Amino acid sequence: MNGFGAIGFGLAGIISLLLAAAAAGMQLFALIDAVRHRPDAYVAAGKRTKTFWVAIVAVCFAVGLLILLSGSSPLNLFEIAAVVGAAVYLADVRPALQRVSGRGGSSSHQGPYGPW
Repeated sequence: MNGFGAIGFGLAGIISLLLAAAAAGMQLFALIDAVRHRPDAYVAAGKRTKTFWVAIVAVCFAVGLLILLSGSSPLNLFEIAAVVGAAVYLADVRPALQRVSGRGGSSSHQGPYGPW
């Protein structure tokens, strides 16, 4: 092996490496964001506990980092599950935490399900 596992040095290898790095970056951002919120903000937002979300996102980041460092293809089941876990946090939990913490910004365009 060349030290890069299954990726190799071609264009496909570079693209795979960039995808894995982007996924790990997103997961790290989600982990840092999950850690910085107060535990009571999670309850006030109607979400699971801070411990639950930090654990989920930490596992997602660990999987993403492992995929990145091992040189495996980022398009495998574990990496996809890790990206989905971090994406759920970023798309659902983070906006709710921002609203509760007063950092969500007020919008005059309110619909029945939130801002539009």
